[in-house]
Amino acid sequence: MRLARLMIDVTPLRVSREFRIVFVARIVSIFGLGFASVALPTQVYELTGSSFLVATVHTANAVSVLCGTLVGGVLADRGDRRRLIVVGRASAVVGYGALAANSLVPDDPLLWVIYAVALFTGFFGSFSAVALQAAAPGFVPRDRLPAAGALLALNGELGAVLAPALGGVLIATAGMGGNYTITAVLSLVTTALVWRLPRLEPDGQHRGRPVLEAVADGARFAVRHRVVGPLLLLGFAQLLFAAPYVLINEFTDTVLGGGPAMVGMLYTAPALGALLGSLTSGWTAHVRRNGTVLLAAVVLCGAAVLGLGLSPVFWAAFAFLALLGFGQVAEEILRYALLQSHTPDALRGRVNSLWTAQATIGDSAGALTLGALAPLLGAAVAITAGGAMTVLSVGALALAFPGLRAARVLAEEPREDVPAEPDDTPVATGRPHRERTEHPASLSATTEYEE
Repeated sequence: MRLARLMIDVTPLRVSREFRIVFVARIVSIFGLGFASVALPTQVYELTGSSFLVATVHTANAVSVLCGTLVGGVLADRGDRRRLIVVGRASAVVGYGALAANSLVPDDPLLWVIYAVALFTGFFGSFSAVALQAAAPGFVPRDRLPAAGALLALNGELGAVLAPALGGVLIATAGMGGNYTITAVLSLVTTALVWRLPRLEPDGQHRGRPVLEAVADGARFAVRHRVVGPLLLLGFAQLLFAAPYVLINEFTDTVLGGGPAMVGMLYTAPALGALLGSLTSGWTAHVRRNGTVLLAAVVLCGAAVLGLGLSPVFWAAFAFLALLGFGQVAEEILRYALLQSHTPDALRGRVNSLWTAQATIGDSAGALTLGALAPLLGAAVAITAGGAMTVLSVGALALAFPGLRAARVLAEEPREDVPAEPDDTPVATGRPHRERTEHPASLSATTEYEE
């Protein structure tokens, strides 16, 4: 394979002004939230000395994100998605501004304010995430969906590698208040950036539908669809079994005999692997059997987790975690392209909210499952079992859902009432992207599509 085919495809940044705005706004936002992700648990622990209370703040935020995701999915299919994105980013300005002010309280900062902000930003902030996922496919040509997913994964991994370390430096140099202030300012920058997007009205709006009925419509579509439903199940299985991060501390202590420095290195390994995967993701644009390759990528994740559990030394554990990150980013790019191309625009808000919800639940359930197995089996055996279950789950899903194995990125917008038949659908043709003179959301998906 030629080197040019391996390097990340930056075509979406060249051909789409809207995608450039989203790309820049997202990386600014990721860095800001990365700073806050260090400050928030650090401040709670300094105030209370309790890891349990740190966990309850995280749980409160996760519950509010789950609720906001479901509500935001319905709203994203009813009206201007740009407005939801702006509301979500503006909520972060208000929330982190409040935390900055709370840090200046003469005595101790108020703990209830931290909980309130975690609930507030989790709920309203999820609006922007869901609306952006629903709108983005209209920003780039359909045959560039994998490239768009790779670019978004790239700025996410850059943030994962750099933002937490920079957040710690900010706390050390500017204090908690300074960290929150900079996060609020960065959130204001992203709000101004996404304000420059055009109105993003969805196709086929269902304004009169009650909220619960609208959510049920999205869930019904996902469950019945030959590709979308199995994609959700595959993602849940991966999060449930192939996310060993909760056991890294115990594994390092009991198996590798290392301390905090080694733990930090192991936590960095998946992000480095994912960063490498993003930079060499050009091959994803040339995949024809996307579903088959996606299944192989999840098998790679399972094999990496299994290898981690069997690793007797640090360098082997580091290599397998890096391989896990590489597999995860490949899965993310392929899954993104399939999910967005097989979901009609009128349902993208709700289907993307279901994806985010299952990811939130799967991540929490996976951590609880491995955490419960570790005292019974030991960290190494629990991790190994998770890897093996990942591989077995992929095999079972591949056998049960032939539509997932045969799935390809669709060249045309699917109809809302007719599930796609992936065995017979044409792949994207690779036609050159036309300059857009109409509203992006009104364009036929045969010429362009979103993130």
